[in-house]
Amino acid sequence: MNTQPDLPRKVKIVEVGPRDGLQNEKESVPASVKIELVDRLSQAGFLNIEAASFVSPKWVPQMATSAEVMAQIARRAGTIYSALTPNMQGFDAALAAKADEVVIFGSASEAFSQKNINCSIAESIARFEPVAKAAKAAGLRLRASISCAFGCPYQGEVPLDAVAEVVGRMRDLGCDEIDIADTIGVATPRKTQAVMLRAAGEFRIESIAGHFHDTYGQALANIYASLEVGVAIFHSSVAGLGGCPYAKGATGNIATEDVVYMMNGLGIETGIDLDLVVDAGQFISQHLGRKAVSRAGNAIAAKRAG
Repeated sequence: MNTQPDLPRKVKIVEVGPRDGLQNEKESVPASVKIELVDRLSQAGFLNIEAASFVSPKWVPQMATSAEVMAQIARRAGTIYSALTPNMQGFDAALAAKADEVVIFGSASEAFSQKNINCSIAESIARFEPVAKAAKAAGLRLRASISCAFGCPYQGEVPLDAVAEVVGRMRDLGCDEIDIADTIGVATPRKTQAVMLRAAGEFRIESIAGHFHDTYGQALANIYASLEVGVAIFHSSVAGLGGCPYAKGATGNIATEDVVYMMNGLGIETGIDLDLVVDAGQFISQHLGRKAVSRAGNAIAAKRAG
């Protein structure tokens, strides 16, 4: 008797390395390197690449070259190039840069919202109303990212109802896709399923994405658990770029190479060429002067080297 759950036959992997992965790098990464990284990822077949962030360079100096990057990347037909837009100034810059999708964000944790941006969750989402309206008026895709959906560095547990409420608010802004993010990487598989199913009570599950950090080594298990309940969009970062700012020295984003390797093993279609992703991961890691965090990527690279 086969008791295996039905897994999605196809998933979309959103590559977040060029934005979420690089934004916390202390040494400035030249625009030319970012452009080559995005181009390599485009060639690898990603349908969605988070390529830029139009925030104040004072707050995120690494993203100061976003307009230059967006102007010079070789855009692949059918690929969505996304930009983070915290306000109308950011939206205008993203529109001028011909972003295909703008990304807004909020937290499921009241404590995180107050500590990070000095306002309540409700106030933070209200600030995005003009951005959401402008995105829809311009015919752009609108995506929302919900941080601390599985746990918060300040308040600890985050109630399921709190996640559901923010999902509902983002839905009401007209979001096309909503990311449920494990910002500090504390989720485990059963908790992951509970959160995803609760979110799916407010928004269609086929447009919910899992954004898992690997701080405690649970990200792949959490992605598999999400597959079991019907989630078919996942975020990952080439070479595992991006640390976790709330756990010193800990890994952050799950490495794309590891996710694609697992999907290939499960027979789930991604449309992504793993060898080209490994090449991109080795390229950016060499530039940064450190080994890639991806286990699959490093294993494949070592095997090639013989």
